[in-house]
Amino acid sequence: MDGLKAGADALFILLGAILVLAMHSGFAFLELGTVRSKNQVNALVKILSDFSVSTLAYFFIGYSIAYGVSFFSGAEELMQKNGYELVKFFFLLTFAAAVPAIVSGGIAERARFGPQLAASFLIVALVYPFFEGIAWNHHFGIQAWLKQTFAEEFHDFAGSVVVHAVGGWIGLAAVLLLGARAGRYGKDGKPMAAHPPSSIPFLALGAWVLSVGWFGFNVMSAQTLDKISGLVAVNSLMAMVGGTLVALVAGKNDPGFVHNGPLAGLVAVCAGSDVMHPMGALVVGGIAGAIFVYMFTWTQNRWRVDDVLGVWPLHGLCGAWGGIAAGIFGLKVLGGAGGVSFMSQLSGTVMGILTGLIGGAVVYGLLKAITGIRMDAEAEFDGADLAIHKISATPDR
Repeated sequence: MDGLKAGADALFILLGAILVLAMHSGFAFLELGTVRSKNQVNALVKILSDFSVSTLAYFFIGYSIAYGVSFFSGAEELMQKNGYELVKFFFLLTFAAAVPAIVSGGIAERARFGPQLAASFLIVALVYPFFEGIAWNHHFGIQAWLKQTFAEEFHDFAGSVVVHAVGGWIGLAAVLLLGARAGRYGKDGKPMAAHPPSSIPFLALGAWVLSVGWFGFNVMSAQTLDKISGLVAVNSLMAMVGGTLVALVAGKNDPGFVHNGPLAGLVAVCAGSDVMHPMGALVVGGIAGAIFVYMFTWTQNRWRVDDVLGVWPLHGLCGAWGGIAAGIFGLKVLGGAGGVSFMSQLSGTVMGILTGLIGGAVVYGLLKAITGIRMDAEAEFDGADLAIHKISATPDR
């Protein structure tokens, strides 16, 4: 029976890893559909290259920092328990690699390719596992302090804060250091060119792939078969629906908002998906949909922050909302399962925000000072496809 359980757990988490790996294709097509046609090839190449660099960073450095586990031993030892520890690494790698994929959408169309790969390595090797270790492996005694002070630890079941908020705030730092795309705003600061999505079908495909894969992201965060919960699946579904419908209304039928709405809801529900009531998840997702629509509009038009895919409002703000919401809608008084504290959730969320913002500023600030992180004006005008990859998405045109 022990062997059967070990094999079932290894298969369970492997399937989760495969589903979240598939989400990276969703990131690619979401970015491809949103950027201008002269940057579509770059969007595809970036996501795959970032994932590969992230794998090396997490295998050799990041996973050890977060969990104190390394793989410098013989294959005979690594294959114990059906290789469960290896597939657990694979699963958690797909989470870690999502952070550069998130950042990629914010800095699209003007970031240099080489420095971005270097930033991805540093983020996954050092910045992300620093907070991952705090939240998911009790580093530095912070979780114990939160429990002693506020009665409960910081709870982030599937990464609203650990993955999404951290990634979104890293993205904000990178976007601010890069500056807006050429021609996006005039000298008076007013928007000049809106740069609409190049392909709504590809944008929609990316959103759908991400949404489907998210059920592996959330449900398989149980990590063993005996801990699987149908509540997580239904809460994810309800948050997805809430985000979609609110974005549909608030975004006035705009397809870009409609297809980012489910993602906003799913980002927000990650943290408390195992403790909320489905009606609470619906509200959390709906609020996240509104946050994305209104904050994306404000950042672009009022604050002149040229965040191409809206990664800060989508991941940074909706992720932070999800971390805090777990401490509200997870309470028994609101139909939740309990075991959460509002103050612990607020404290952990603030720590995640600071980790992302400071870590992103340090990584991209250093690279900007040492090598530069922005393409030159001519390359940006030509587009990253021709400037970097020497081919366009439609070479016959």
